[in-house]
Amino acid sequence: MFKTFVGGILAAAALTLSYTTALADPEIVSGPAAEADCFAPWSADTKFFKFPKKDGPFRIALANGYIANTWRIQMIQTAKAYAAQPDVAAKLKEFKVVSTGEDVPAQISAINNFIDSGYDAIVVNAQNPTAFGPVIKRAKEAGVILVAFDNILDTQDAINVNVDQKGLGVLWANWLAKHLPEGGKVLEVRGVAGTSVDTDRHNGIHETFAATGKKWEVVEVIGKWDDPTAQKATADAIAVHKKFDGITAQGGDTGVVQAMIDAGHAFVPFGGETENGFRKFCAKHAGEGLKCSSAGTGPAQVAVAVKTAIAALEGQVVPQSVKLPLAIVEDPNFKEGADFYPDQSDNFFVGNAFPTCGINFTAQEIMGQTQENQ
Repeated sequence: MFKTFVGGILAAAALTLSYTTALADPEIVSGPAAEADCFAPWSADTKFFKFPKKDGPFRIALANGYIANTWRIQMIQTAKAYAAQPDVAAKLKEFKVVSTGEDVPAQISAINNFIDSGYDAIVVNAQNPTAFGPVIKRAKEAGVILVAFDNILDTQDAINVNVDQKGLGVLWANWLAKHLPEGGKVLEVRGVAGTSVDTDRHNGIHETFAATGKKWEVVEVIGKWDDPTAQKATADAIAVHKKFDGITAQGGDTGVVQAMIDAGHAFVPFGGETENGFRKFCAKHAGEGLKCSSAGTGPAQVAVAVKTAIAALEGQVVPQSVKLPLAIVEDPNFKEGADFYPDQSDNFFVGNAFPTCGINFTAQEIMGQTQENQ
């Protein structure tokens, strides 16, 4: 009888595990997505998910890693601003935000804690694209939907929301190649080491340069997408190398231009991000040689990630990989009041609207939020 009793318990446990896992697996369905204009599939081969519908309101967490730059700070503020909008807030029982820094195990631990605490979905900006295998498996088994954005996860078991980061590197390199037809010496100001964004953008730059067949000398420094860090790294590079023919930077671009000015370095073609201060410089100094391509996606992509998580929880059809449009402006088309804002902070990232998703923020909505954990 004891054997029968134990066997029954084990069978029940196995059935429970099987049922839980089944609940976690989305159905693979044909597209299009529920909001096809917003949730655009990455490619023609992208799968479409339909998760089991849950009853709201939902508990959703944002597990961020690195926080020490203006993009990440604005991203946290934008997430809070989105969650506070009345139509979104009505669907949320709780919206939790945690930033864990550059410590990958700490970010994984935070996600595990959210899973253990019974959150319905977790939105993550991952410090490393490949280190999250076990926690992705745990989330799936627990029926917790994972949505990664910006720095995405290397898995088919989470939803990824991103721009073509490698394509962004290609765009910048093509801009430089256009203005430096014989090649030249280029300063590359990179982001945070080990992240998918930094790696993808870097690869796009170097593969494009190599394909031109021209002679390029690329000097790499680490700017961490942060103005003070990028400014110092650029100043040090100028002090050592004296002269560059072109510059590309993944972020902290306002600091990069300021370092050029401080060092008396001639303005050169520049492929960079979407900071308001950078675009101010591009507009002001275009006639002096600062020919810019400013492209990227504002921190509002976090709002699309949260919107995707809610749609998935509601049982709507969503792509496994959502492709967001880039915000691009290039010399000579920098227009005051549209592409840059003289009255706003240099640190403000322009391009915080995704009209196809019904997402648009004013600077006041974003900057009125805090960057702290909640």
